Amino acid sequence: MSAPSEFTGVTVESKANVYFDGGVVSHTVRFTDGSKKTLGLIRPGTYHFGTGAPERMEIVAGSCVVTLDGQSAAHTYGADQYFDVPGKSGFSIVVAAGLCEYVCSFLG
Repeated sequence: MSAPSEFTGVTVESKANVYFDGGVVSHTVRFTDGSKKTLGLIRPGTYHFGTGAPERMEIVAGSCVVTLDGQSAAHTYGADQYFDVPGKSGFSIVVAAGLCEYVCSFLG
């Protein structure tokens, strides 16, 4: 499964979501049906995110290593791969080099 290369008929928020002193930066995209996604970049580093609602993280370019909260196994994801994160949970993500580009879909 690969994330779409473009979205049409959407509203994009120009104010960036900046996390970890700029280590992770995204922009919110709102769809006419009320759903939203974020499109972002992750710089090299190790980060932890909590989730309110379930999320799907689709990797567009680059790679990362992810460990979901409550699990000990880490999994590597690259372009055209995704992972799902349960709501009220979280995950740790490591980018070793380069940029990891992603699309995050909020599922709940």
